[in-house]
Amino acid sequence: MPTFVTKDLLNSLENDVKQMLDKAKSLQLFDSNMLNTPPAPGKWSILQVIEHLNSYNRYYLPELENALQRGRHSGIPFNTQFKSGWFGDYFTRMMMPGEGGKISNKMNAPKDHRPVAQQDADKVITEFLAGEQKLVSLLQMALSTDMGKLRLPISISRLIKLKAGDTFRFLIAHQQRHFVQLQNAMNVLELNKSAAYTA
Repeated sequence: MPTFVTKDLLNSLENDVKQMLDKAKSLQLFDSNMLNTPPAPGKWSILQVIEHLNSYNRYYLPELENALQRGRHSGIPFNTQFKSGWFGDYFTRMMMPGEGGKISNKMNAPKDHRPVAQQDADKVITEFLAGEQKLVSLLQMALSTDMGKLRLPISISRLIKLKAGDTFRFLIAHQQRHFVQLQNAMNVLELNKSAAYTA
């Protein structure tokens, strides 16, 4: 399993989150109807994608915070290296977009993480921005304990537990995967909008 320099890993993940934060902020400039429009039949709208990510943040952010606080209160010292676990690395690689943002392995979202069709744009985007800011603060908090010694259950089964460092990696890879989907949806919607103007 891969071993990381902990500070480098956390800095890289924080940069990834901040990039997605910037992209999510730009969504506030678009019309709610456009954000609620699926790019094709059977596809999620942009707001459905964001709400899907919100559902993961609602579960994982409190779990991560509790684990990190547990590590600090127990006096578990910071470790300069983080070694990924088998499950954590597998789930992360499964979620991570490939070269050029390609998504090759399609997956069905768990039932508890499937968003309804129509969403409140302000509510959904505001919640996501707050969640990402919280995620940044948790990544910074991870500098005060050992992410390799703290484990927390995944959302679909409390029997499977990942190291805190792998939970960060998985959660952020999952977000990056869906931001590819979001960008693809945006490209289609803007293309359709341009075509309507020139018709």
